[in-house]
Amino acid sequence: MRLAVCVSVPVLLISASAQAQAPRTLQFQPFGFDAFPDIEVLPVDPVEQLPLRLVLPDYVAPPPLIDVPAPRLPDNVKSMIEAAVRTKDSAVVSAVVKAAVSTQPDDKEEIRAMHQAFLDANAREIAEKANAERERIRRAALLELWTGKVELGAFRATGNTSNFGYTGAVKLDRKGLNWQHTVQLNADYQKDRGNVSREQYGASYQPRFTLNDGLFIYGRVQYEKDRIQGYLDRYSLSGGLGYRILKRDNVSLSMEVGPALRRTRYVEVPEETTWSGLTSVDFDWQILPTMKLTQDASSYIETGNSTFTSATGFEIGMGRGLKTRLSYSIEHETSPPDGSLKTDTISRFSLVYGF
Repeated sequence: MRLAVCVSVPVLLISASAQAQAPRTLQFQPFGFDAFPDIEVLPVDPVEQLPLRLVLPDYVAPPPLIDVPAPRLPDNVKSMIEAAVRTKDSAVVSAVVKAAVSTQPDDKEEIRAMHQAFLDANAREIAEKANAERERIRRAALLELWTGKVELGAFRATGNTSNFGYTGAVKLDRKGLNWQHTVQLNADYQKDRGNVSREQYGASYQPRFTLNDGLFIYGRVQYEKDRIQGYLDRYSLSGGLGYRILKRDNVSLSMEVGPALRRTRYVEVPEETTWSGLTSVDFDWQILPTMKLTQDASSYIETGNSTFTSATGFEIGMGRGLKTRLSYSIEHETSPPDGSLKTDTISRFSLVYGF
């Protein structure tokens, strides 16, 4: 075996035996090879140095473009989104779309297109239902669209005491596009040992006309009778402005202010007609689907006898439109007839049926 070594002299080719030999120390002389008795120097013909030549293939035109379909949303992800859309719950659809975009970012455009199609269809459906409801209300007859509730309660005691009493109330509501009509009737009667200890009756009618989303005008006609409180009949006529302070899904608060004309026929003193200022507040809070808190308050303020009323109620649903109601009412007269107390209170426990 021979080993070829190239050196800087272009006309020489140096070869040496590849046999293993003991290492030795060699000293080179410039261009002298006498120190290497085992090296054979052979003459080599000069090699003509040719220029570098690069061989390339012939020019090839670019390949033609091929149409390929866009990336396709996986079937399982698409089915998941379609199942969420069928629920028609915007919150559920938004949550599923968010998860799908995070796991399939390359298909986000298709996912968002499906979400937008759901939002558009949902908006159209809501608009169609609203238009149909407005048309139904507009075409309704006078005796249609009424809703209401009936409240009844009674007690009876015998033995050392002999008591009998009942309480009842009816409330009717009709809501149109701009008009709302409310009719209320109430009665409280109690007899103790053969003597009437409470006899109170009332009736009212109130129309409202909505001016805008929060502002409305109202009128009110009211009748009251309470012999124990000192008057046989009291008629009130009022009207003014009202404002819906809160109007949410579960909470509503409105306030009314206006002048009032009251005519009172007392038990023992002559009747009188007075002007007063009316203020009323109506608060409803649907705490839970089956639990509701109500608060109604009003005041007739005048130079003679002013009247303040408050009624707090707590309702618990029992199913099929039936509820139990616990209420507490206060009525205060600043200057009642002689022999009558200024403040009258009553607690009620009754059943309420809504229709």
